[in-house]
Amino acid sequence: MEALYSTIHYWLVTHPIITNFQWKQGSTFGASPLFLTLAVLAYLTLTFSFDHFPLLPPLSPTALRLISAVHNLILCLLSLIMAVGCSLSAVHQMPKNDWTWVICFPANHTLPRGPVFFWAYIFYFSKILEFVDTLLIILSGSRTRRLSFLHVYHHAVVVVMCYLWLSSSQTLFPVALVTNTSVHVLMYAYYFLCTLGVRPWWKRLVTDFQIIQFVFSFLISGLMLFYHFTGSGCSGIQGWCFNAVFNASLLALFLDFHSKNYAKKRKALDKNKLS
Repeated sequence: MEALYSTIHYWLVTHPIITNFQWKQGSTFGASPLFLTLAVLAYLTLTFSFDHFPLLPPLSPTALRLISAVHNLILCLLSLIMAVGCSLSAVHQMPKNDWTWVICFPANHTLPRGPVFFWAYIFYFSKILEFVDTLLIILSGSRTRRLSFLHVYHHAVVVVMCYLWLSSSQTLFPVALVTNTSVHVLMYAYYFLCTLGVRPWWKRLVTDFQIIQFVFSFLISGLMLFYHFTGSGCSGIQGWCFNAVFNASLLALFLDFHSKNYAKKRKALDKNKLS
C-alpha cells in the first residue's frame, strides 16, 4: 500500500513537470486575456451558430453514443485525477502543515507556481474540453429540451473564473477545485452510464450535490474573510469577488432548475396518490 501511495504521489505531485510548473502571464500557453477572450467568444459564437442554423447534421444514434461515452469517461477519470492530485498537492505544498494556507493564500507572497497551481492549470483547460458537452447536445438533435441558459452561461463563465484563479493566485481555489471535480466524477459517471443504456438511480443527487457545493463554498468563504480581515490579507481577493458573484448566480439557477425538475414532479406524484 505504501508503494502504491508513493507511486501516486510521484505522478500527481512530485513529478518534475508538476513541481516545476509556473504560470507566467503572457508566456505560459493560455495565460493571456486574448486567449481567454477568443476561447469564450469562439464557444458562444459556435454555440449560437450551430444551435440556430443547420450547419451540422445530427449524428447517428450509434455514433453519438460512442462519442458521448468516450467524452464522459475521459472527463470522469480526469475529474478524479484532478481531485486526488490537487488534494495531495495542497498537503504537500502548504507551509509547515499550516491548513489555513488552503483557505487563505498570504497576500503578496503567493506566486502561481508548484503542484497546486499545476492542477488549477489542468482544471482551466478541462473547462475548455467541456465545451464538447454543448456540441454533443446540439448534435443529438434534442437541443430544445436540453440546451439551456444555465448550461451555456456556466460553460462560458467558468473559464473566466479559472483564468482568474491562476492570474491572481486566488485564495480558496484548491477547495473549489476539489469539491467541483468530486461532483463532476459523479456527474460524468452518470452520463457515461446513460450512454451505455443504464439509468442510475442517483440522477437527482448530481443536482443536489451541485447545490451543496455552492452552499459549502459560501460557508468556507466566511472563514476565509475572517482570516482576510483579521490577518495580513488573502491573495487574489478581487478574483474571489468575481467567483462569489458567479457562484451566487449559479446557485440561484440550479435552485430554479431543481424546483422545476423535482419539486413539481413530486407535487404531481402526491396528487396522483391522493386521487
